[in-house]
Amino acid sequence: MSYPGGYGGYPPAGYPSAPGGYPQPTQGYPPAPGGYPPANPYGGPPPSSGPPPPPGQGFAGGYPPAGGYPPAGGYPPAGGYPPAAGGYPPASGGYPPAPGGYPPTSGGYPSSYPTGNAGPPPPGAAVPGFTAPGIPQPQGQDYSQGMPGQYPQGGQPGYQQSGYQQPPAPGGYPQAPATGGYPQAPAAGGYPQAPSGGGSYQQPAAPSNIYSGGGGDQPPPPAQPAAPKPQAPPPQPVPPTHELSQMSLGGWQPGQTRGTVVPTENFDAEEDAKILRKAMKGMGTDEKAILELLAERSNAQRQKIKLQFKTMYGKDLISDLKSELSGDFKESVMALFVPTTEYDAWCLNNAMVGLGTNEEVLIEILCTRTNEEIAEIVRVYRDKFHRDLEKDVVGDTSGHFKRLLVSMTTANRDEVKEVDYEKAKKEAKELYKAGEKKWGTDESEFNRILACRSFPQLKATFDEYIKVSQRDIMGTIDREFSGHVRDGMKAIVMCVRNRPEFFADKIYKCVKGLGTDDHTLIRVIVTRSEYDMVEIKQVFLNKYRKTVWKAIDSDTSGDYKRILQALVKKD
Repeated sequence: MSYPGGYGGYPPAGYPSAPGGYPQPTQGYPPAPGGYPPANPYGGPPPSSGPPPPPGQGFAGGYPPAGGYPPAGGYPPAGGYPPAAGGYPPASGGYPPAPGGYPPTSGGYPSSYPTGNAGPPPPGAAVPGFTAPGIPQPQGQDYSQGMPGQYPQGGQPGYQQSGYQQPPAPGGYPQAPATGGYPQAPAAGGYPQAPSGGGSYQQPAAPSNIYSGGGGDQPPPPAQPAAPKPQAPPPQPVPPTHELSQMSLGGWQPGQTRGTVVPTENFDAEEDAKILRKAMKGMGTDEKAILELLAERSNAQRQKIKLQFKTMYGKDLISDLKSELSGDFKESVMALFVPTTEYDAWCLNNAMVGLGTNEEVLIEILCTRTNEEIAEIVRVYRDKFHRDLEKDVVGDTSGHFKRLLVSMTTANRDEVKEVDYEKAKKEAKELYKAGEKKWGTDESEFNRILACRSFPQLKATFDEYIKVSQRDIMGTIDREFSGHVRDGMKAIVMCVRNRPEFFADKIYKCVKGLGTDDHTLIRVIVTRSEYDMVEIKQVFLNKYRKTVWKAIDSDTSGDYKRILQALVKKD
């Protein structure tokens, strides 16, 4: 079919139709500087100035027409066609025509396009058939003289088209395609040649929304991006807290206590026995060698040295040390060679033997040890002294203090780590009713709760007690009790909250004022040196503004001072 508008056939006059593509131009395009239009590369003189030929006639001098393509203000707008890099014409083989559009059908080229020696239209003038109303001409661009690098319209000769669609409605050609531009040129070789025998090349059908009658002024809807495929969520990084919780830092975990005396590496009991034998052999005793060795061995290693000494020399090490040493230094060395629970049992027996009772020792040991430790103390006490610890406690104490200590000797305290907060609230109210809220005191209620509940449970109960009574449990015990039962209950509360602080206070009382409580000082340092002396030292420093090592230095002397300092270590 012919192109609407009454234009003549295609190709225009003067254009040589050569099958197989356009002939190679004799002169490059765009033209060299020197003016436009250039000499007609397809034959005929270039158009010159003058009036255009009448409608229906072609160019006298051939193609391209004066004025260039596209015309000013027409299609495409700035930034559209031709695409960047590569331009038009495409590589050998031709440019792929848009569906249903370019190239036009044979004979459909507008016949009214200017022919002859007509000059180019003035800048900004519309060219019939190419400039549509409503499409502004890009600023700073003048396409009336042609577009640089433009190849003549019409496609390659020899292609037969099946027909051209209807022209667009008033308003111009549709907008340039979405980002991505026109389709790329086909591979070398171009489109297939028209079939032989007069058949025509079938152009793909145009989309319904392009060049359709009545709605052609609407641009095609932009291509919708494909919905992204759902992806699996990225793997969550495994927090390192689990691995860190399983790691130990030098064998110590947060919440555990640490001693200043630890087992020595490369331990050799036989070699240590030789050192001790040499220190006691002959005239005099090398106390320095003895204390330096004992302060660097754990209690279990000292028991092996004691056994190895008897095996090697047929003598009892303890008997030899007693004969060689004296004073508080001897007591310290004897304490180091006794197993911990056996030493506790010895201290308890010594506190109750003879006239009078040392209640402070009973409180310190029975109210601060664990169930396992107390059970072992009871067994050792019976084996070593052939006496029952509970009966001795009952015979040497009285009143509510006796009841509290008997409860401790049962070694039956709940040691579950989980806390029942409802029970904590309930028992906090019961303690309040048994003390602050009533006239007098129900001592048995305090005894029941303090002796039966685990330390974590008691801590929660004491916290709830503050909310109930607006008082601290320590203050209530001070007001409601007196004497040794008060001291025993306060010892339990302090161990629940901070056991190292209890022993730091004990050390301070030993060295405070005139004189020194050497027995208590030795007992505390020897028994705590492998358990929580590191924490005791820290509490002591924070609370009393000096180190334990310095406190020992100012209140003791000689080998006795040196062995205690060797056990606590210098900060």
